[in-house]
Amino acid sequence: QGGSASWWNHLHNQHHAKPNCFRKDPDLNMHPLLFSLGKTLSIELGKGKKKFMPYNYQHKYFFLLAPLAIIPFFQLSVFYFAIKRKRWLVRMCFNSKFGWDLRYDKCFCVYLPRYLESHWFIWVTQMNHIPMDIDYDKNEDWVSTQVHATCNVKQSLFNDWFTGHLNFQIEHHLFPTMPRHNYWK
Repeated sequence: QGGSASWWNHLHNQHHAKPNCFRKDPDLNMHPLLFSLGKTLSIELGKGKKKFMPYNYQHKYFFLLAPLAIIPFFQLSVFYFAIKRKRWLVRMCFNSKFGWDLRYDKCFCVYLPRYLESHWFIWVTQMNHIPMDIDYDKNEDWVSTQVHATCNVKQSLFNDWFTGHLNFQIEHHLFPTMPRHNYWK
């Protein structure tokens, strides 16, 4: 996605510490700007009459809008991380590589492939998390938190290949350093 390894590790470690916990999992930062996530948070939005988007149609616009939104979301996240952590080299590389230049050749060679890759990223990550409980932190033990926030997708040769073995999301969360090709074991 154009970020540094330290940026990715920081976000991913936060996600693994408290998956699907609102205000603790950085993957939920787009709620409620674009999507209404989870029963508790959706009811809270409804009672507060906070309507940013037509959430009753989010199942129709998710496919197009989520991958499109993740590109600037990641770019802003990398920029914020570089400034907050004083990672000046990351910031310089980010600015030179993924600036907001909208020339035709850059759009075609950089942003179109990133948009297509974002479709894969959204589908692989969200099919294992969105169906599960999304709520505030319930202070459960670590194992319970991982199991309640993730689910596996049926194993097949195609699913193993397409997801890079991340169809075993429960195992990925319980054993994050295990090589992915061993999750099925």
